[in-house]
Amino acid sequence: MEDLNKKWDALIKKLEKQFDDEMTLKGILYLIGIQELNFESYRFSREEKLDVLHVATCKVLCSFGYYKFDSIDEDGWPHFTELKAVKNLTENQQGLLMQEAILKYLA
Repeated sequence: MEDLNKKWDALIKKLEKQFDDEMTLKGILYLIGIQELNFESYRFSREEKLDVLHVATCKVLCSFGYYKFDSIDEDGWPHFTELKAVKNLTENQQGLLMQEAILKYLA
């Protein structure tokens, strides 16, 4: 747990320095989602921004068996199948899982 906290804090500091902005879990997920979508110069609507977060969440949780990649639709959006429900975890457990999954994804 302490090791996870140290790695997470180091990641936050690195990204804040790189982007010269405060970083949050959602901010990091948004960056991952944008990277996964690879849409050039696309302006997302508010609803699409939530979809970007969902894409990132699914992608990083694939390696932990919560989702599996299914397909890409005609608009270039990936779709995933839920294998295990994240909502069965407590809020704290979900936060720790997301941190660990993001660190593994970025490793």
